[in-house]
Formats: sequence, structure tokens, C-alpha cells
Amino acid sequence: MRIRSFIIAYALVLAILLFADRRPGSTRQDRYSHVVDLTDAQNATAPHAAESRTRIIAPGTLIPGTWAAGQIPAERLVAPLVVMDLNAGQDSSPQISLDDIAAWESRHGVIPQGAVIAIRRAHDVLQTNALSTNDMSTTPFPIASDAAQFLMDARYTIGFAVETPVNLTSDRTLARQLALHGSYVVEGTARFTSLPATGSLIIVAPARNKKPGETAVRILAMVR
Repeated sequence: MRIRSFIIAYALVLAILLFADRRPGSTRQDRYSHVVDLTDAQNATAPHAAESRTRIIAPGTLIPGTWAAGQIPAERLVAPLVVMDLNAGQDSSPQISLDDIAAWESRHGVIPQGAVIAIRRAHDVLQTNALSTNDMSTTPFPIASDAAQFLMDARYTIGFAVETPVNLTSDRTLARQLALHGSYVVEGTARFTSLPATGSLIIVAPARNKKPGETAVRILAMVR
């Protein structure tokens, strides 16, 4: 079933690309130039999401009775992708704040409705900490609770993507709000440095697992 999910995801990418090429009146600026695989495999040749550390935390993981990974509606798995940089300096907060969101929108425009928000950590911080796919402890959610609430309420954000495993047990209020909004979290992603701040499209392809819990996922970004 996992292989079928990945094949469907790639077929969807090709279909969208062909549609963009054949659409009447389309221009070069309207087309996506390439696809970036954001799945972080444990080794360069790992062919399946089950062999990676990239997982989707579905609403059903946070509140029983809400969507499991395999129950998330398909229209919530393809969305505009917004990339925000996490200021991880010594004097900076380890979380995106409301002020950070306002500053991002002042530079790039209002966050699109129904987007997935990706949080990109500073590249030098990743090197300094020598993070590896086999030795990564969980970290707090890199968005402050009030900032995440604003994104879900005012921008209808449907999901979040982060580079490290995250621990949502320390903020049960936030976890509850994520589940009630039907928002998911994709953890353990990679190659955010290859993405622009805005203009990309994300495709999330979880394994067809209807049981609660974290589920293997393949995640792709179509970049203009």
C-alpha cells in the first residue's frame, strides 16, 4: 500500500505538470520548474517512506476519534507551501512568534489560505549540532502556541512541516487545537534549504494507515 501511495503521488505530480503545460494562456512564470523530495531517508538509497524518519502526526494521534493519517481528505494533502526561517541564534527564541509571522508577511505578502507552513532551521546550526538521522531527540514545536493558533484561525493553515522530531505532549492545548482544526504535522523532513519562501506546492502522501499514531509519509515540493 505504501508503494501505491508513492506511485499515486508521483502520478499526481506529472498530471499537474502536464496540466500547467497545456493550459491555454499559461506562461513560463506559471509553471513549476522541478520537484524536491523532502522525505529524509536513513540512507541515500532507501526507496520507501517506511525506511525514513519522516512521519506525519495526524489529528487522530492527538485526539482519538479525529482523522487518522489514511483518513485525511485528499484535498488537504496538496497545498501551497510557505517556508519560514527559524532564528536559532543564541539570543533568539526557538519558536516562530506572531511578530515573526508579521515580519514574514511584510516581506512576502499575506500567507495563502489553506497552506502548509514549513519551518527551516539555520543551516549552520544544523551543522554545529551535528544532527543525524539516527541520533535526533525530539524538540518542542518550533511555533509558539499563539502563533500556530493565529495561522490556523486567520490563515486556515492545514499543516506544518518541521525538520526534527517534535514533542507535542508539553502543550496539550496546542495539540488539541491542531486536532480540532484537522491540521497535521510532518516531522523529520529534509532539504528545506532548496525551497523559496513562497510559490511552491506541497504534496503529502501518507501510507494508508487508518489507525492512530505516527505514520510513514512521502513529501514532495513542486518549485517554480
